[in-house]
Amino acid sequence: MAKAIKILLIEDDVNLADNVVDSLKDFADVTSVQDGLDGEFEAKESPFDLIICDLMLPGQSGLDIIKKVREAKVVTPVLILTAKASLDDKIEGFNVGADDYLTKPFHREELLVRVKALLRRTGVYSEDNTMTVGELSINLENRGVTVHGQAVKLVGKEFDILTYLGQNKNIIVTRDQIFDRVWGVDSDTTINVVNIYLNNLRRKLEAVGQGGLIKTLRNIGFILEVPDDQAD
Repeated sequence: MAKAIKILLIEDDVNLADNVVDSLKDFADVTSVQDGLDGEFEAKESPFDLIICDLMLPGQSGLDIIKKVREAKVVTPVLILTAKASLDDKIEGFNVGADDYLTKPFHREELLVRVKALLRRTGVYSEDNTMTVGELSINLENRGVTVHGQAVKLVGKEFDILTYLGQNKNIIVTRDQIFDRVWGVDSDTTINVVNIYLNNLRRKLEAVGQGGLIKTLRNIGFILEVPDDQAD
């Protein structure tokens, strides 16, 4: 079963990368790359909820990656993972756009705590693994959706689309972003499948009085629009 939370790990130490993936495997889907140039590409092109980035990398440094993704208006939170522990190193990382800093070696428990803390700030994660979007309650663990206690029966991709839109509520997302997040950039499926699943999702939401929740902005994208007094 695919997990709703997606993390990009940029780390060239294969053993450490494997340990990080193993530490997070029950919590999130982790994409791991070892090269700085590959890391920049993935961070810019694929929608992730969190980036974990080493500083000393082949291709280009972690600082260069962070600087470039911030210049590209990518706001995904970044956790620096590095052996460089001086105050100057930390200040430099924060100045280019990092959100937190974890020094090697580290305990698995601390990594998970910091990851969850960053994801809570963006509303992607809550301790009970439930996300509230307007009148919808979305359980990320059992993949259930309810409206005032009434169940909304969604199939896999319908749930994934709703979750992604909910994690980006009141933010416009493009059809390409939905496709990349839910099906993956390497999928052989055509992008038109997004419209099919969105239409099915809308019909099911309409049946429980939530038909106007997801709006289409012609030639731009889609938005799950929630009034400010219902946003949390």
